[in-house]
Amino acid sequence: MVIDIIGAGIGGLTTAIALEQKGIKTRVFEQAEQIKPVGAGIILANNAMQVYEKLGLRKVIEENGNPISSMNITKPNLSPLSKIDLTYFEKKHNTKNIAIHRGTLQQILLDKLKPNETHLNHKLISIVENTNGYFLTFENGKQIKSSTILGADGLNSIAREKMFPNNSIRNANQICWRGITAYKLPTKFKNELNEAWGKSERFGFVQISQNKVYWYALKSFKKNKEEFNINKIEDYFSTYNTVIKGIISSTEKEQINTAEISDLKPTSIWYKENICLIGDAAHAMTPNLGQGACQAIEDAFVLSECLGKYETTRAFEEYQKLRLPKAHQVVKTSWLIGKIAHLKNPVLIGLRNQMLRLTPSSINRKQNEQIFQLVEI
Repeated sequence: MVIDIIGAGIGGLTTAIALEQKGIKTRVFEQAEQIKPVGAGIILANNAMQVYEKLGLRKVIEENGNPISSMNITKPNLSPLSKIDLTYFEKKHNTKNIAIHRGTLQQILLDKLKPNETHLNHKLISIVENTNGYFLTFENGKQIKSSTILGADGLNSIAREKMFPNNSIRNANQICWRGITAYKLPTKFKNELNEAWGKSERFGFVQISQNKVYWYALKSFKKNKEEFNINKIEDYFSTYNTVIKGIISSTEKEQINTAEISDLKPTSIWYKENICLIGDAAHAMTPNLGQGACQAIEDAFVLSECLGKYETTRAFEEYQKLRLPKAHQVVKTSWLIGKIAHLKNPVLIGLRNQMLRLTPSSINRKQNEQIFQLVEI
């Protein structure tokens, strides 16, 4: 059996690696003409790193990234509101949370795959069912036969659109800017993720390698496209801590990526016959928990385990049963946090900040315990 994977993002590549380690051959089709190092970082939380430990990739990822032992929510001046100590989970699972350049991670995954199994410049335009499986047609004119398809092609998945059309994308009415800059953080921030919450906007930053900082900024908008102007970012965060202002001013404007924040309204069906969705194609979420890629990585692990044990349809059924409840919970929680983080009313902001301060660390730990725990298969 050959499994065709649509999309060479983090989820698609991790799935291909996991399947090949089970002795299942894959082909990966990616619409981009070349894999470019996008100007963004990624935080591989404990659950993702547990999967990479199983796939033999933990060490190389740790060597190319920066360990994060604390996640903090702060005021705009960086005074703390909430702190999650990750050392407990490091000891429990024997894996660290790693901040890394997304392009570096993608290259590590590509290097792990056997040559000639990733086909670039293959943008899927149609899936047609026939008696023996499916015909995949690509924009470059190529057409291939396929018996089993995994849609790992993101929020705007063509595979989902063709086979599961009754889904809806929800816009959070928030802009997100992402950038990477050469900046020397004060030592105390080296192994922390800090996210400063203000009034209808926030700013997060984390070190991903020696003197390299990945940052992201989000702001609620009212459909005024001028609000997307990257030249306004410094104005939006002009009252924030000098570290944050320094990070923004040190970043080359042309290296900043701008996007609207959306997710996929939770759907209860991820597979149909021999086509199955993974990652954002199945459960795209807002980035408020930093779990988008991590949940796709979990999908890769669970689906490969199921395909190693069962015939295809049963494997897809078991995968959906095992993964859907947790993925949907993360989607819902992430959406809620995005709304809470962007409150505008000063009274509500004060109440929110007080709640963050008063929430016991045991509650924060319990919430992360559920996210970091891999399912038993």
